Amino acid sequence: MKRVIGLGGVFFKAKNDPRELKNWYERHLGILPSLDEGNAPFWEWRSMADPERVGETVWSVFSPGTTYLVPSDAPFMINYRVEDLVELLKVLKEEGVEIAGEMQEFEYGKFAWILDPDGNKIELWEPAEKSGFTGGMPMK
Repeated sequence: MKRVIGLGGVFFKAKNDPRELKNWYERHLGILPSLDEGNAPFWEWRSMADPERVGETVWSVFSPGTTYLVPSDAPFMINYRVEDLVELLKVLKEEGVEIAGEMQEFEYGKFAWILDPDGNKIELWEPAEKSGFTGGMPMK
C-alpha cells in the first residue's frame, strides 16, 4: 500500500496580522493572494504517472489564534496527499500512531490528522477523484 503520494499543502500561523504576512509573501516571493477573503493560494500541477489528473498544493497563513493546528503547539502543519485514507488510518493505528480526531469527508476529499512523535499535527488528504478544490482553505 502506498502511503504519502505527494504534498497537499503548507499551513502556518502568522505571529501578528496574517494579511500583512501574506502581502509580504506576495510582494517578495510572488505568492499571489486569494481572490476572496476565505480562500488560500494554490498551485495546480500534473502527475507524471497520470498526466490527465490535475493536483493542487495549497499554501495558507492562519491567524495567531487559530485552533486548526491544535493539539499541536507548532506554528505549522504539513498536508500530505494519500491514496487510500481509510486503509492508511487502519495501518497507522495498528502501528501505534496517534490519530487526532475523526476523519472528515467533503466534496473535495477525505481528511484526517495524526501527530508525529514531537507532537506536530499532520494533515492527511485523499483528494476526491475530481476534487474541484480551488484553494478553499480558510485563513482561520
